[in-house]
Amino acid sequence: MKADELRKLDDQQLRAKLKEYYEELFNLRFQQVMGKLTATGRRRMVRRDIARIKTILRERELGIEVQETGQ
Repeated sequence: MKADELRKLDDQQLRAKLKEYYEELFNLRFQQVMGKLTATGRRRMVRRDIARIKTILRERELGIEVQETGQ
């Protein structure tokens, strides 16, 4: 997901998304160990989405307001 889309969600929804992404990352790691992982780039995308969500939650915690680019 893009950061602009994530910023529209409230904190509770972001935490739910974060939990989903952590579960998906766990499953992807498990698939890799078992040799069943086909979408190897998905792990990278999930890790980046986790980082985006954590960044947005932290910004809100600190009261930092981010202007949307409008692209």
